[in-house]
Amino acid sequence: MPPTLQIDGHVAYLTLRRPQSANKLTPEDLPALVRHLETVNGSPDVLVLVVRSEGKYFCSGYDISEVASSSQTEGRSFGDMVDALENCRAVTIAAVHGGVFGGATDLVLACDFRVGVRAAEMFMPAARLGLHYYQSGMERYVSRLGLDTAKRLFLTAEKLDGSAMRECGFLTHLVEDAAALDAEVLRLRTTLAGMAPLALLGMKKHLNQIARGTADAASIQREVQRTVASEDLAEGGRAWREKRPPVFKGR
Repeated sequence: MPPTLQIDGHVAYLTLRRPQSANKLTPEDLPALVRHLETVNGSPDVLVLVVRSEGKYFCSGYDISEVASSSQTEGRSFGDMVDALENCRAVTIAAVHGGVFGGATDLVLACDFRVGVRAAEMFMPAARLGLHYYQSGMERYVSRLGLDTAKRLFLTAEKLDGSAMRECGFLTHLVEDAAALDAEVLRLRTTLAGMAPLALLGMKKHLNQIARGTADAASIQREVQRTVASEDLAEGGRAWREKRPPVFKGR
């Protein structure tokens, strides 16, 4: 079954649903995933997107038999899909309950938060398979994990367990098991969905741009001034003084 999207208030869920093939992605999945991301981007109420999957594995990457014929086609490549995920308007959380391999590692790194269980594992077999990885994927590895770790993972195809994934920064949060994973994702998405939308989404976008070296100072200043003049900032101040949760409206 192709990936599905479910929207529940401020939170959307993007689910990979091919457990029988370790959630391996097919050429048909790439445009489907991009369409789902476009739906999220066009849904102003959605503040958080949780990326998850069914079955034992999180995702085994892209079907290697399709790489030569379809995965590098400009405008609809695997990298274009992952770039779209990184640029998603909402704050993204990857819920990694099992193995994540190959291109799926870049999909996870494209998410803002990456919560995984101790039994998870990952590896990047590009060099072993004879494939030179695409630029934006290597940039994500370097910007999030550092050059030395990116070389270690790309050039040796070393497999990491959950603890090592957290230690090198691949995971932002490490939990013991599936039940703890669900609880941590719930806690994190609830926290994020309670933030002021203008500040939350604006800073998510600009922090990514700063990491890529593409930030525009004038654009950041416009967003700063927009929040300074917002109703939400006034509400945040009142709620702080009154010791109550704020009620933000995104304006």
